[in-house]
Amino acid sequence: MRDSLALHHALFRRQRAQIARVVDGQTDAFRSYEARYRRRTASYRRVLPLSDVHQRVRASDVVYVGDYHTLPLAQQTYVELAEQALTTGRRVVLALECIEGRHQASLDAWNAGRLSERSLLARLGASTDGTGLGPGSSLRALLSFARRHRLEVVGIDRRAQGERSLALRDAYAAERIARAARAEDRPQVLVLVGQYHIAPCHLPAQVERALGDDTRRGLVVYQNAEGVWWRLARDGSMGSAEAVELADDTLCLLNASPVVCQQSFLDYLEAEAGDTPLVDRGASERFREMAALIGRLAGVPVGRALESVEVTTVADGDVLARIQRRGRFTAAELSQLRRHILSRESSYIPRARTAYLASLSLNHAAEEAAHFVRHCAVGPAMEAPRTASEAFYARCMEEALGFFGSRLVNPRRTCLGLAEWAKRFGETRGLDRQISAFVLAHKAAEVEAPEEAVKLLPLRKDRLFHGVSHALGYLLGDQLYRAFDEGHLAKTDVRALFRDPFVDARAAYFTWTERLRG
Repeated sequence: MRDSLALHHALFRRQRAQIARVVDGQTDAFRSYEARYRRRTASYRRVLPLSDVHQRVRASDVVYVGDYHTLPLAQQTYVELAEQALTTGRRVVLALECIEGRHQASLDAWNAGRLSERSLLARLGASTDGTGLGPGSSLRALLSFARRHRLEVVGIDRRAQGERSLALRDAYAAERIARAARAEDRPQVLVLVGQYHIAPCHLPAQVERALGDDTRRGLVVYQNAEGVWWRLARDGSMGSAEAVELADDTLCLLNASPVVCQQSFLDYLEAEAGDTPLVDRGASERFREMAALIGRLAGVPVGRALESVEVTTVADGDVLARIQRRGRFTAAELSQLRRHILSRESSYIPRARTAYLASLSLNHAAEEAAHFVRHCAVGPAMEAPRTASEAFYARCMEEALGFFGSRLVNPRRTCLGLAEWAKRFGETRGLDRQISAFVLAHKAAEVEAPEEAVKLLPLRKDRLFHGVSHALGYLLGDQLYRAFDEGHLAKTDVRALFRDPFVDARAAYFTWTERLRG
């Protein structure tokens, strides 16, 4: 297995474990349901061109499209398949899991023009402006597509709990899909539902039972099934395969890696106020836009440097190799970079002039854009050798400037305050509690005995060192932005900060915390 693929797979396993820790309710029934899906998506027969997929979609009566709810690309692909269905001239019905059947009356009223889209979205509990991270962010686009083409939309989900919840939901959805498919004009029904549901033995089998003697040709279209993706990657066919055939009337589209799918869910869980998702293919362009904006305020010319900066994301399987090609790193440094990538933290690597975005979020991209501007301002001083305590405070200052820059782009962004750190200290254990203790102790010493604060530093460059300096830096960056926004911090001060090499980083930190304390 290539090094890049091994890193990608390690990140996938780590993120899968992280998701498992935060997702509750995995009953025995759910595990069996998941196992049946995984058995049916473990391998594939042959690679197909996308044109074959479109041809089979046009020839089918009921098309089941697998959805990864937090990945906008999954819903975009569904719309593209619906556009193929429209070319046949048949009436097309959109059957959506993201809308519960109990809202059908509101949906019909909207479709008839008696209810505004804003009111409909409010009744569905979705964002009324169509922004933000998460499964509701693509609903407006789906509804707009339906309105534009005058398509019937059917909500197929229902609320259910307990061991039988999946079977109950499938049975409910099947009845609504079958009812739509049985219409006299024999419409084509395109179903968008969670990937596990479309395993042929799950929802498709329920629809066949609900249809009875009214037979309809079904087609299952998975998206980025993990087993298929890793099998193709091991075979060296991942870059060239757009789709594969798994079995009769069962296909899989390949447009995003499992790591990217997982990351979209983690981004949704961790989304901050005012944050918005970046489309991976536009992440580099957005990064450059934000760097130019921050550079203008900081008085740092970044135009020529923007031409050479590399922006890489979690979607890139060869992240480490790309970084290594752009800078000289020792084996130990490469090992550290690998651990950093696995930690799911975004970063700007000055030596490689590369921004790595572990999360496709506006806030993360803006923060790394600020670090890039800082590098343009001070050059090698950003990586100058320092004593342990100076390295700690230098990182605090760099984190402060990064957070400050991100708030220029998204003023609604917030960070944990001291009250929240105190709560964490009382409610958490292990590393989180240690970080909380150091943050609270250091902030208290800043007021009562600044000369003693240095004795409270975690000086070994490990997760504690990074966690505490990160937290203190964010707190300072938040203070800097508030002072700037309220007119207490001049633009000349901001420009001086971005150009300061922090020869005495400790003095810089305490000068600014004291100045901003009020």
